Amino acid sequence: MDFKFSDEQIMIRDTAEAFLAEVSTSAAVRAAMVTERGYDPDLWARICTEMYWPAIHIPEQYGGLGLGYVELVATLEQMGRRLLCAPFFASVCLAGNALLVAGNDAQKGAWLPRLVAGSSATLAFAGPQGGSDAAAVSVTCEQVGGRYRLNGVSRYVLDGHTAEWLVVAARAPGSAGNSGVSLLVLEANTEGVSRQWLPTMDQTRKQAQISFDDVWLDADALLGVEGESASALETVLDLARVALAADQVGGAQQSLDMTVDYLQERVQFGRSIASYQAVKHKCADMMVKVEAGRSALYYAACIADEALAGSAQSSQLAEAASIAKGYCSDAYFFNAGCGIQLFGGVGFTAEYDIQLYFKRAKSTETFLGNGDYHRQRLARQLLDEETI
Repeated sequence: MDFKFSDEQIMIRDTAEAFLAEVSTSAAVRAAMVTERGYDPDLWARICTEMYWPAIHIPEQYGGLGLGYVELVATLEQMGRRLLCAPFFASVCLAGNALLVAGNDAQKGAWLPRLVAGSSATLAFAGPQGGSDAAAVSVTCEQVGGRYRLNGVSRYVLDGHTAEWLVVAARAPGSAGNSGVSLLVLEANTEGVSRQWLPTMDQTRKQAQISFDDVWLDADALLGVEGESASALETVLDLARVALAADQVGGAQQSLDMTVDYLQERVQFGRSIASYQAVKHKCADMMVKVEAGRSALYYAACIADEALAGSAQSSQLAEAASIAKGYCSDAYFFNAGCGIQLFGGVGFTAEYDIQLYFKRAKSTETFLGNGDYHRQRLARQLLDEETI
């Protein structure tokens, strides 16, 4: 693996940084986050038609650019740095990856071009009790007369109340754990589907509850083999963990940058507080967190590329994803927390953006498993107690 950015990758990252610095300002984020939708439709249209970001890692035969996960992660890092309010993560990194991993050619040809064109989507997998893996699936799926009937509730669905189509994880009645899990794709306005926005602490990324009441789907809605999609779901979640770690690295970097800027401006006892040694040490700790997290992130992105290509190294995805997500979760929360402390009392106030990063840090930490969850998962892998 070559861990050095190519000229093309540098251009993609720098273009994303420049565009988001212009359109995802503090004012734009604050305007979008107070709405129920959670994003500006005009900005989302620009992201899809001008920047063509949903197409980054979608294969060319489905209308995509055919690039890799490293390019996607480089873009996501800049999104996290600017707290972009958009359905990009849910659409591309959850629903889009589910189609890439579990869909057949006909299903990819039907749904992925819509994704590239700007149609929003998401993945619903966790039940009312939450959870971070296939065992969290609680919606039931019964085959009746060659069709499938869904019943149950999914919660904590990112952008679930605004998505135009859904990928749903459901299980056979009476099954548990990794057994009996299926993946299905459907229009969000299908009869029997009801959606409710769930206000959360992090206003910059919306969540929803989706209920399924005798939702009937045709056989072509099934992704993969009925009852045997737990492994595919885990792959999708691992790919999403890598993408979420990119968001965290970007946020951790911005937490450091805005804190250093503030420390250089604030004067105490006749000198900038950035000149005090104890403050410098804390900022150095924050920098180490960012750089170590970035290293774990881009290694995991390379493994994700191999996984999507079906190479032998794809078996390392679960390990790399847990390393990246576990470490970056802790790093982001550490940096945002230190930022609030170094800002002083004003760090908690609504006028300063550091509190927005603190909230995003906590929400991304808990989604798809926090640091403790992934350290335990790694231990099970190393001790051969878990089959990946």
